[in-house]
Amino acid sequence: MCGAPIQSQTLPAGVNTETETVITGRVLAADGQPVGGAFVRLLDVSGEFTAEVVASATGDFRFFAAPGAWTLRALSSAGNGDASIAPAAPGVHETTVTVAA
Repeated sequence: MCGAPIQSQTLPAGVNTETETVITGRVLAADGQPVGGAFVRLLDVSGEFTAEVVASATGDFRFFAAPGAWTLRALSSAGNGDASIAPAAPGVHETTVTVAA
């Protein structure tokens, strides 16, 4: 069982977005439908695995990371997909990962 917290678009109470970098988003199929249960991996600039969460039933995911260049990789029964994001400062940074077979 994954030890990650419940995934949603709503941040937990007490998160200071002025000091923390939050990468949040949704996994979607090519037709725009949410993909629940996808494994979403956070890879650093060199492609090394950093963290993994399981997307919620509505495809939502969230990571707390440092500013910099990141790759998000979603793996699911509906297919796989990557997205890049490069937050330059703390705050909430949103993205979508589209998966295809």
